[in-house]
Amino acid sequence: MRRSTIRLITVLATAAVTTSVVAGCSTKNQVPSIGYAVDAAVASYNGASTLGAGSGTAAVFGRVLTGFFYTGPDGQQVADTDFGTAKEVPGEAQTVQYRLNPDGVYSDGVKTSCDDLVLAWSARSGKFTRPGDRGPLPLFDAASTTGYDEIERIDCQPGSRDATVVFRPGKHYLPWRTLFSATEVMPAHVVAQAVGVPNVVGALQSGDEAVIGRIADFWNSGWTIGSGALDLTKFPSSGPYRIESFGAKDGLVLVANEKWWGDAPETKRIVVWPKGTDFAAKAKENALGVVDLGAGSVADLKLDGFDEQTVASRGAEQLVLATGGVFSRVEVRRAFAQCVPRQALFDTLGKAGEPPTHGLGAGVLNSRVVQQDSLYYPAVVGGADRYLGADIAAATATLASSGTAQPTVRIGYQGPDARRAQTVAMIADSCRGAGITVVDAGAPDFTPGKLREGAVDAVLGGTGAVPGPAGSSAGVPAVSALRAGSGLDFGGFANGRYDAITDQLAGETNSTTTLNLLTEAENLLWAQLPSIPLFATPRVIAFGTGMENGIAGPTQAGTGWNMDRWVLQR
Repeated sequence: MRRSTIRLITVLATAAVTTSVVAGCSTKNQVPSIGYAVDAAVASYNGASTLGAGSGTAAVFGRVLTGFFYTGPDGQQVADTDFGTAKEVPGEAQTVQYRLNPDGVYSDGVKTSCDDLVLAWSARSGKFTRPGDRGPLPLFDAASTTGYDEIERIDCQPGSRDATVVFRPGKHYLPWRTLFSATEVMPAHVVAQAVGVPNVVGALQSGDEAVIGRIADFWNSGWTIGSGALDLTKFPSSGPYRIESFGAKDGLVLVANEKWWGDAPETKRIVVWPKGTDFAAKAKENALGVVDLGAGSVADLKLDGFDEQTVASRGAEQLVLATGGVFSRVEVRRAFAQCVPRQALFDTLGKAGEPPTHGLGAGVLNSRVVQQDSLYYPAVVGGADRYLGADIAAATATLASSGTAQPTVRIGYQGPDARRAQTVAMIADSCRGAGITVVDAGAPDFTPGKLREGAVDAVLGGTGAVPGPAGSSAGVPAVSALRAGSGLDFGGFANGRYDAITDQLAGETNSTTTLNLLTEAENLLWAQLPSIPLFATPRVIAFGTGMENGIAGPTQAGTGWNMDRWVLQR
């Protein structure tokens, strides 16, 4: 059972955590709540979509939509046997047998089935396309196809609890435990009802383009969460919590899922306060029990008495650059990188404040695809040396060679965010000397998609351009965000050699070959500069008086990764 993986700790502090109710608009019989502040945006229920992955769905709904694996507090993939079991079995091709828990049922009473896996694979395989001006375009707006595109077939009898996943001949996908994970296995029966088909398995296998198009349309936007009231029939839960309501005033209210078959959540009601909340005001109101925010992101945040720590996360604070517009020439990207004061940014804004854990947060981040605590890291980051500190003379000369005079670079991020505003200001001060004007384009309604639309020239965010919690030990989002055609490739970077390297790395077991490939990949990325890594994003994680079982989770799953074990002792 999942509960057995939880390491229990008790957090004692002197802050007054509210014992009154944090009201949810639809609660009739009010019960005590725990308020959870996290700077992920609530934009989509579907964590596998570009919108969901790019807004941090994994940090909000990890205990609402479960999967075969989840991201643990150290960034590792952990099996969730409450949902089901997954194991590799012998065969000529890589084969994984998935078995859903026989007691598994969504909160609307429909049982979990292999239909859900077929939907997830179909949406992320990249095999369903439509004509575009420059070639085929994917029907499903998936954040990434990595791993799923290596699957040849899924043997699934509609409605069955069992599925056998067979990968393509000659392929072996090492991080297969990242597939079919929390917030990425969506309820296929909801799609079938919306589209009007008996089941999605048959519909997806039918070849009926119109029906498949309707399935894709719902998968892309049917689980979008906006400012309006939610039709909760479309949002059933497969975890210990379900959505009760969502609104700017009352936050995202999660309540115990009565149909949950695992250990009941210790606290029956969690109120998630996402990005866009006045976190400082909520802290003053004693409405928070758990806080997980970017360090320095909230001005005037007072957590007096909380047990508070600032830690380096597995998310990479970075600038994701467009490869069109002002940055269409690589020389302009290089000039910009030469004037970005990476060392000064780390010294001023990137230090976590705690002793670095296994190298995370120990200095300026010099890699996009290798984490600082990896044994490979010191050997693969040589290409970063020339971009460590601001070299205005070199930036001026490089810009002159590009033929671009006095460019303007608009840097976008989801605000308000005091640390990222200061980051942009420091870059602007530095780059002004090289003739590059930097404009702060942060906004409350900013999304990474603005880069693809040409509304900005760079995004300041975490791994995958996520505004809040990000990163994992497997690093799949970091790699896939630079793959041509990936939903997370907001800057439009396309390099065939990079794609080939990452394809080989996904199945490579020889350490020497892996080192050589990683070195080549980083050298290529420092030459082409689709992004500029800055530092491991520092996170402030705090627990209030009486909170038990809180365990910091500086990863894409956030500290809410085990919220169903939280207890507030009053």
